[in-house]
Amino acid sequence: MEQRPGSDANALVIAGRTFASRLITGTGKYASFAQMAEAIEAAGSEMVTVAVRRVDFDERAGDLTSFLPESVLLLPNTSGAETADEAVRIARLARAGGLPTWIKLEVIPDQRNLLPDPVETLKAAEVLVADGFTVLPYMFPDPVLAKRLEEVGCATVMPLAAPIGSGRGLKLREAIQIMIEEAHVPVIVDAGLGAPSEAAEAMELGADAVLVNTAIARASDPIVMAAAFRQAVEAGRWGFLAGLMSERIDAEASSPLTGSIAEP
Repeated sequence: MEQRPGSDANALVIAGRTFASRLITGTGKYASFAQMAEAIEAAGSEMVTVAVRRVDFDERAGDLTSFLPESVLLLPNTSGAETADEAVRIARLARAGGLPTWIKLEVIPDQRNLLPDPVETLKAAEVLVADGFTVLPYMFPDPVLAKRLEEVGCATVMPLAAPIGSGRGLKLREAIQIMIEEAHVPVIVDAGLGAPSEAAEAMELGADAVLVNTAIARASDPIVMAAAFRQAVEAGRWGFLAGLMSERIDAEASSPLTGSIAEP
């Protein structure tokens, strides 16, 4: 099927739900909730993640979730969990509080580098999938772990590109590339992207989506940066679909050397 920009034939599908946007955004580090909402709109995001611990279940009318457009899917995350048991408890608390049963699973005992625990992540994923959650696990880009998470029923895998909030870009490109080639669920590059060009690069690799928070929220102008990431993700996606040219060692002239007006 021929696909062109603007076509919905290439929409992102996660657990049976269709998204036109492939840019997921976070809700932390903004100067205000109003700025956050404006950035989300500029990004065109249809899925936004929020830490369950930041939600005021007693007074939802004034917390950050009240600033989100109704059309946006709220993706609760288990930020702060250091074990599988803690992550499961947070997810169930979110569900009991009326949040969606979609959960971004984060199990991070390493407070220095903020790297996820693979063993506890897999353990929590098994429990949450069995409990009816749509699980999107945050993980180190390990193709073997990705396969295990897929096998237990996770809806996606979400490898980090670099440590959270570092802005270092695709430092783990090769491992992510293997995951993309082998996965049968969407691969969402999450954490570490610092510039729109890096989001485009991730999409050119074949990633299904990217999640960006700090690079937008900490920009001098978060609204303009959100729009820049939106365009970068779209450009990277269409670049991937168009088929990137292969790299060459030798130069090759763009125009043929025969048949030119300089020939006698």
